Amino acid sequence: MTYFTQLPAVLLLADGTVFYGKAAGKIGTTTGEICFNTGMTGYQEIFTDPSYFGQIMVATNAHIGNYGIADAEVESGQIQIAGLVCKNYNINYSRKQANESIQDYFQQQNIVGISDIDTRQLVRHIRDKGAMNAIISSEITDIEELKAKLDLVPSMDGLELSSQVSTKETYTFGDENAKYRVAVLDLGVKKNILRNFDDRDVYAKVYPAKTTFEEMEKDFSPSGYFISNGPGDPSAMPYAIDTVKEILAAGKPMFGICLGHQLLALANDIPTQKMFNGHRGLNHPVKNIIINHCEVTSQNHGFGVVPEAVRASDKVEITHVNLNDQSIEGIRVKDKKAFSVQYHPESSPGPHDSRYLFDDFIKLMN
Repeated sequence: MTYFTQLPAVLLLADGTVFYGKAAGKIGTTTGEICFNTGMTGYQEIFTDPSYFGQIMVATNAHIGNYGIADAEVESGQIQIAGLVCKNYNINYSRKQANESIQDYFQQQNIVGISDIDTRQLVRHIRDKGAMNAIISSEITDIEELKAKLDLVPSMDGLELSSQVSTKETYTFGDENAKYRVAVLDLGVKKNILRNFDDRDVYAKVYPAKTTFEEMEKDFSPSGYFISNGPGDPSAMPYAIDTVKEILAAGKPMFGICLGHQLLALANDIPTQKMFNGHRGLNHPVKNIIINHCEVTSQNHGFGVVPEAVRASDKVEITHVNLNDQSIEGIRVKDKKAFSVQYHPESSPGPHDSRYLFDDFIKLMN
C-alpha cells in the first residue's frame, strides 16, 4: 500500500475557468475533453472503457479508490481515460479482492489526475456550459503556459479515435465449438460484451477497426456481426460506415452498441451530432416502445443520432427512447436483421435490465 504527500495541481477549462487542488496519480500534465459520470460505483470499469479514450473523467461520487483495484475488473488491457478529476482520492482500501491501490495503478500506467476540488461546482459548470477541452497539471502552475498547451488540443468533434484503441491483431473469445459464430468489429469493445456473448453459446472473433466485410466473411463465415462501442466522432469513420453498409446489403444479422448504433444510423443516411453534454452514468431511464417496457441503463456517449432525422427516415424504426430528454436510444432497420442501441446492455458497471438485447441478437441468428 502506497502512502504519499499530494502536491498542488491545477485544472484549467477551455473557457478559462480554473480549479486548484492536489495531485493524484503520476506527477505530470494531461489534456482531453472533460466530461462527468454520475455512477456511484464501477470506477475501474470506467477507467478502462475504451469509449473514454481522450477524455478527462470527472467522478461525481465523493470517494474514488476506496475499494482499491482488482485485476479482474477491467474492460480493456489498460486505463483509457486521459485523466481523472475527483473530490476524495482514497489510497487506503480494505477490500480483500483488491490487488493494489489506485495510486499504484495510476503511477504504473502514467495517469495524471487532480483531487480535492469541488466536483459539484465543476459538474454544474460543465452542465451549463457544455463539454469542452481541459488540462490538468501537477508540474506546471503558470496559467498562461497551460492555456497555450490547451489551445493545441483538437476538438472531439470530427476526431477519429477508434483505430487507436482497436486491437491490432485478430483474436477469438469463447468456445470454438459454440453454436453461433459472431464477427466483432472492434472499435473499442468492452470485455464484458464478449463475456455476454460467451454466456450465450457464441464463439466470437474480434477484428481490427478497419477490417472489411469481405475479409471477415472469407476468414470466419460468421452467423452474425457485432459493431462495438468506441470513442470519437462516428461521422469521421467512413471506413466503418462502408463496412456496416456492406453487412446490411448482404442481409446478415447485425447488432450495434453505442458507437455501433451511430454507425448503423449513418449507414442509413441518418446524421449524428455532438451532444451539449453526453449521457454518462448508471441510471438513465429508457423506454422500449415496442413492448412498452422501461429499463434502467448504463450509458457513455458524447455523440448521438439526430432525432428528427430518425423520425423522418423510411429505412428504420425507433425501438427505444430516453425518458429524460427523448433522445433516440434504439433503432432497427426495416426488412433487415439489424438493430442497435445507444446505451450499454452489458452494463459493467450498472443494472442488468437490458441484457435481453443479447438474446434478441441470438434469435436473429437462428
